[in-house]
This record gives sequence, C-alpha cells and structure tokens, in this order.
Amino acid sequence: MRIGELAAVVGVTTRAVRHYHHLGLLPEPERRANGYREYGLRHAVVLARIRRLTELGLGLAEVRDVLADDAGKDLVEVLTELDEDLARQEAALRERRARLRTLLDAEGGMPAEGPVSPELAALFAGTSHLSDSPMAVKDREIIAFLETAMPAEDRERMVASVGEALGSPEAMARAAEAYALLDALVDAEPGDPRVEEAAVALAGCIPPGLFPEAGELDRDDGFLRAFYDDLAPAQAEAVRRTLRILAEERR
Repeated sequence: MRIGELAAVVGVTTRAVRHYHHLGLLPEPERRANGYREYGLRHAVVLARIRRLTELGLGLAEVRDVLADDAGKDLVEVLTELDEDLARQEAALRERRARLRTLLDAEGGMPAEGPVSPELAALFAGTSHLSDSPMAVKDREIIAFLETAMPAEDRERMVASVGEALGSPEAMARAAEAYALLDALVDAEPGDPRVEEAAVALAGCIPPGLFPEAGELDRDDGFLRAFYDDLAPAQAEAVRRTLRILAEERR
C-alpha cells in the first residue's frame, strides 16, 4: 500500500501518518527502487491502534508508552487513569454548566460586566438605577475585574463587603450621593474644595470588611496607579484621600 491507501484504509489523513512517523509512533518503511514507500499489514494494524487510542483521549506521549509495551500490560493502567481524568472533566463540565445556567436565569438578566458570580450579578441588579453615573459604572467594572483577579478567599470577602455597602436603602442612598459628588469632579482641579467632601462621602460608603488591614490602604502598586490614571485628576485625588481617611480609621 502507498501512504494514501494506508491512510484511507485506517481512516486518517496522510498528514497524520507522516506526523506519527516523525514522532516515532509508526515505523517508516524503506523506499523501494521506484522511490515510493510500501506499507504492509503491520503498518495498518499499528496505525489503527494509534487511532483507537487517540480517539479514547490518550495523548501521543501516552500512546507511545502503550505501543512500547508489546505485551500491553500497562494499557489497563493507562486507560484507568484516562477514565478517572474523563470523570473529573465531566464533573467540571457539569459545574460550569450549572454556573452558566444560574447566570442565564438570574433575575434582571446578565449584567453588562458579566459574566460574574451569581452573588455579584444579584448585587449589580440592585444597582441598575445608578447606571446613569459614570463613576458608578466604572466602579462596577473594577469590582468585576477584582472578582476575577483575586484569590477565592479574598473574592468572597470583597463580594460580601460590596453587599454590605449596598445592602440597604440607606446604604444605596449614601452610595448614590458619593457617586454624584465624584461625577461632579470630572472637570475640577485636584485642589477643588469639593474633593474633600467627595472623599468623606466615599469613605462613609466603604465597610470595614473591605479593607480589614491598614496596610491594604497604604500600598502604591501598579494596579492603583493604573486606576488613578483612568480617572480625572480631581477624582483620583478624592479616591487617594478616601484611602487616607480609611487608613487613619483602621489605626
């Protein structure tokens, strides 16, 4: 058989056959006087076995290990490990589908910042009336980003704190006032007297659980610098003052 005939008989492509040659999985016959390689039944048997193993989900490195053992004594062990791995993948897929269904079925629909956790989606649904505030929209984007970037334990703490900050009509009113003050600073100078008013109002909205340690408020890392750069100068100054107010309160 020529390479095309071999590939057709086994149901693979000639490119796959050449790839298996390159990896050493399939013996490569010598060229005959006419320059062509002639494949025999043994090549077809090995190639068919490679196809069956890869269709089961084995990687080519695992296929090599199986083929290297003529007696096949390691095949049961390899397939058992594969079965366990597939079971883990199935469980992960079920969990992912459950999370997707929760998001799709959430009251109020998918938030603009989605996908986020169901808990955060519910909080965002309760703040939809603040969507006219550019600062509130930016705040939601940052919260969604932090939920993705934070370790799990910090993420849960942050979502709980956001829920505390927005969990009552009084808290929501305080947040709306703080956002309005910050929005009004978009064209102001950092020395504007309204900066301090906005900082005090914003500090009053942030629950203690969001920054339990004063050191979290004193840092000057790349993320904070990027956050400040994305704000108008007076807004950035108001946020800096807010963090200083909170740091003093935590000491």
